[in-house]
Amino acid sequence: MLSTSRSRYRAGLVSMFCVAGLCCSGVLAQTMRDVEAVARERGLSTADLMAAAKTFVPSGEKDEYIMFASSGHAGHVFAIGLPSMRLLRSIAVFTPESWQGWGFGVGDDILAEGFPAGKPNLWGDTHHPALSETNGDYDGEWLFINDKVNGRVGVIDLRDWETKQILKNPLTLSNHGGTFVTPNTEYIIEGGHFALPWGIEHVPIDRYKEEYKGSVTLWKFDRRRGRIDKDQSFAIELPPYWQDLSDAGKGVSDGYFFMNSLNTELATGGTLEGKPPIEAGASRNATDFLHIINWKKAEEVYKAGKVKVIEGFPVITLETAVAENLLHITPEPRSPHGVDVAPKGDFIVVSGKLDPHVTIYSFEKIKRAIDNKTFSGADAFGVPILDFDSVVEARIEVGLGPLHTQFGPDGYAYTSLYLDSAVARWTLGGSYATGRREPSWTLVHKTPVQYNVGHIAVAEGDTVNPDGKYLVSLNKWSVDRFLPTGPLLPQNLQLIDISGSGTNMPVIYDMPMGVGEPHYAQIIKADKLKSWTVYPQVGWDPHTQNIHPMAPKRGNERIQRNDDGTVDVYMTVIRSHFKPDHITVKQGDRVRWHMTNLERAVDATHGFGVPMFNITASLEPGEYVMVEFTADTPGTFPFYCTEFCSALHLEMMGYLFVEPK
Repeated sequence: MLSTSRSRYRAGLVSMFCVAGLCCSGVLAQTMRDVEAVARERGLSTADLMAAAKTFVPSGEKDEYIMFASSGHAGHVFAIGLPSMRLLRSIAVFTPESWQGWGFGVGDDILAEGFPAGKPNLWGDTHHPALSETNGDYDGEWLFINDKVNGRVGVIDLRDWETKQILKNPLTLSNHGGTFVTPNTEYIIEGGHFALPWGIEHVPIDRYKEEYKGSVTLWKFDRRRGRIDKDQSFAIELPPYWQDLSDAGKGVSDGYFFMNSLNTELATGGTLEGKPPIEAGASRNATDFLHIINWKKAEEVYKAGKVKVIEGFPVITLETAVAENLLHITPEPRSPHGVDVAPKGDFIVVSGKLDPHVTIYSFEKIKRAIDNKTFSGADAFGVPILDFDSVVEARIEVGLGPLHTQFGPDGYAYTSLYLDSAVARWTLGGSYATGRREPSWTLVHKTPVQYNVGHIAVAEGDTVNPDGKYLVSLNKWSVDRFLPTGPLLPQNLQLIDISGSGTNMPVIYDMPMGVGEPHYAQIIKADKLKSWTVYPQVGWDPHTQNIHPMAPKRGNERIQRNDDGTVDVYMTVIRSHFKPDHITVKQGDRVRWHMTNLERAVDATHGFGVPMFNITASLEPGEYVMVEFTADTPGTFPFYCTEFCSALHLEMMGYLFVEPK
């Protein structure tokens, strides 16, 4: 079965089970024989069994980490347990989702708040989730996510894992560099990505350089209210490059953030006119520009009123940003996709897809170059360019197609290699090198993955205190990894064990993801999350996080017809009935259906579904929900509980009667 002898193989199994804490079992010998038989039958190696032992979480046990991953075109956020790689929850954000009733009567007002120009848009392209931070560490309270296609930002409360707010950026569409937080979640940073005229006004492409704008928006987060305060938020105009990903400084670089860009060529395409396609035009230059922005200085400028109001939103103009010394740029590898700040804030790592190196900038050198005006000139828009050689600390050749970097607690950094389909481990220099065998700024190892890895996520790898047990490689293709599912194949998340040193970092799990595109993720220790298992009190409104005054109470159920032609239904829900269960309205009535789940037991969730009227809802224990619709179709409509809640679940129903005019 294996190249090793049976005795060595069995010794490996025994060692593996001892690691797992099973070697004291009185039936160990029998267990080893059973495991060996299964392994022989299935052709499994010792490494396979070790990977299974590392990732297996027994029934009833809980994962050590939670990974919050974007869902790409599904418009949601996925919550995945580590090391089991079990999908625990899909959190509805920009796209209607019928299990939670999101967009089908629940959350309609929140979705509508984010409609571009008031025009309904019921899909989103989520990319970069960001956990709230306190002193540069994840605190487990809030989660933010961007919608690249419409320039929107969503706010999720991690007490009940529900979306509370969606904001549409008034200046622009598209925000690939979507949500990145400052170290105490003072601001959520939203890069504008594709350059556009302000307010997406129609402007001919031949006016690109003069009238198209780059931008970054700083959304002020009010932690007490759990909402973005639009009235305390502002934007900074940038050159019409394509601003991409960001990372906020921390430690010594707190007060700054760093944002890379592409298309410094200002390419606009025009293939039917015989011009080069955009991707060719946008990759001609040997370098692009890393934006270095002093956000605390920008905040002072904004508060001093040195802004221009554009589309009803305060903007620090490019001219003001340069005059106030809050914006600088420096060359970076061309076509970059990732700018990542080391845990102490002293180094900034940038990768360019067309350069096999990672480039490491020193914040100390950046600050010195700014103070001493060590410039190599200015760009076409007057932004001072910091001399490249004056700010770079090191460059390391890691492989083909480097993209995104994360950090471990032991002085290692990890970079995804899109073209090599691998994850590189390399060593940080400076104070990170203390007590380590490998020399500083050195490639240590590359672990192959399948295929075309984009982003990676290390446990707490974006914080001042990385954990470093696991890394997840978010791969774009799966090709031959799983059974074919038609021409549309699942994307593949691979779990890598990085708890060892040197070359010891094996892939230990493949997780096909047959929904959307998990683009980027952040991983938090599960014990930091303080999730509710039931709502604090009966009649709780999750959108205000308080008891709703209209929440129906036991004994106060009723149907109330109002003078304005509306009908209010006050209904309680409990295993296994609705009260009332007969609802009669007239054709054309506007119906407001108020429901309270009276349950206090954990997981005693009820659902509510009505045919014909596109209404459904999920009611968790204690929750109040109101759905609203026009009863424009006469008839008899059974409504029922959509969650299998009890032995009499199928009997949990009622009738809506709509009398014809």
